[in-house]
Amino acid sequence: MVRIGKRYHFSASHRLHSAALSADENRDVYGKCNNPYGHGHDYVLEVVVRGAPDAVTGLVVPLKQLDEYVKREVISEFDHKYMNEEIEAFRHLPPTTENVAAVIREKLARGWRAAFPSSASLDSVKIFETRRNMVELRGEMEGQN
Repeated sequence: MVRIGKRYHFSASHRLHSAALSADENRDVYGKCNNPYGHGHDYVLEVVVRGAPDAVTGLVVPLKQLDEYVKREVISEFDHKYMNEEIEAFRHLPPTTENVAAVIREKLARGWRAAFPSSASLDSVKIFETRRNMVELRGEMEGQN
């Protein structure tokens, strides 16, 4: 098996806040990220695909096809958005890096089988919120099998 990956960039803003916590608890848990006016990041998304190279093309997936898919399913929805209000999943879910990675992975997995050959699987999704902070989710999800 071969693993190939691509990195994508998008800018988005958010506020880390949970309705299940008091104002004091939110400030304690999320610190400056609980700023009522939000804050932004220049995110890096890394998508890794696993599979056997095609016997004819030598590719696991054509990178142009992967680019189009990621841009359509993720970048177009997330880029230059205030996630708390403009992305449905985060209206009631704090847009932590962990949750952003999970939502993106779910979006990619949902239409994966229709977009790519059965020999190619979504191996991992990694989100860098800053140069030092990142979350990685690995393994296949339902919908891409």
